[in-house]
Parts: sequence; structure tokens; C-alpha cells
Amino acid sequence: MAVTPRPLLEPDLPPVDYPLPDFRPGEDLWVFGYGSLMWRPGFDHLGIEPALLRGYHRAFCVRSVVHRGTRARPGLVLGLDNGGACRGRAIRVAAPDREYVVDYLYRREMVTSVYRPRIVRVRLTARDETVPALAFVVDRRHEQYCGKLALDEAAAVIAAASGRGGPNVEYLRSTITHLDELGIAEGPLHRILALAETAKG
Repeated sequence: MAVTPRPLLEPDLPPVDYPLPDFRPGEDLWVFGYGSLMWRPGFDHLGIEPALLRGYHRAFCVRSVVHRGTRARPGLVLGLDNGGACRGRAIRVAAPDREYVVDYLYRREMVTSVYRPRIVRVRLTARDETVPALAFVVDRRHEQYCGKLALDEAAAVIAAASGRGGPNVEYLRSTITHLDELGIAEGPLHRILALAETAKG
């Protein structure tokens, strides 16, 4: 059953000219969320389920110059980087809403093209089923990709940065709060937060 799309959260962000996924007629779309998409999708959906993606891990590997930083003082946000595994959430989108949702996600996630959309295989852990899902993977060749920073270096960046979405440290705090609520353990993020809050005084 089709759902009625809600207004975009970021309607002023321009459309992104990038190919759409290869949709099968009448097939619902799964979207893999590993950061804010898990608790703030921004679009109507048919449900959200716990999911596991292998081959990528969640990391503060992206310098943010829009949402949580600026060109003059970049912040740090999460990306899906190569290797390991990532526990997240799979969001199911009704087939009639696929193009609307993908357009919204491209505007939200690809404003500087540091991410690339990929169709990956994720396991829906509650029912042990594997499905194809759209995920946004960091482009390691992009200038905003910064790899794995030391925890104290990441904390210093986050403590000092702010963008259109607010202070970078609020992004980190919200991320940890929601991951904890979802039962997803990310110990290094707690350490970064403690260091960032100390740096801010």
C-alpha cells in the first residue's frame, strides 16, 4: 500500500544528478541506516528492522562542511567505510514511493558527493532473511574522507565545529544516545564524547 510522502527535511538542498538504483517493478525498497537515518529517516516507510551489513563498518571518517561544520572549520560525521561489519536498521519503503525517497536521500546524503549509493546485501536479524538495500558508502577518493583519526584528534575536531545542523558535539551526543537505546554498542564513540566535552570545558 502506497504511503503519502511528507515534506522534505532539507527542501532547499538541490537535486543530485546521479543514476537511480535498478528498481524491479513493484518491489519495495530497503534502505540501510547506520547513523541518523536509523532514528530520523525523514520519509514515510512501512517499517524499520534491525539489520547487519558485512564488509563495512561505521566510522567518523568524513569531514563535514555543511551539516556539522564549514569549509573554514570542518566537523566530523559518520560514514560507512571498508571492512568489518555494521549493525544498523533496514527501512522498508513502499514501491510507489521509491523514486521520491531516493531523490530525498540523494539530496540529504550526497550534497557534497562524499558518499556513493550502493545496493548491498543486509541480513534482517529478527527473521534471518537477507535482502538488497540501498546504502551510502564513503568515497575514499573524496577530499572530505579522512580515514581513521586518533580518538583525541577526532574529539578536538568535533568540539570546535558547527554547521547548518548545529554543533558537531550535539550530533555525536545524539548518535550515542540513540545507539544506546537501540542496544548497539560503540565504545569508542563514548570515549570521543568524553574527550570532546572536556575540550569544550
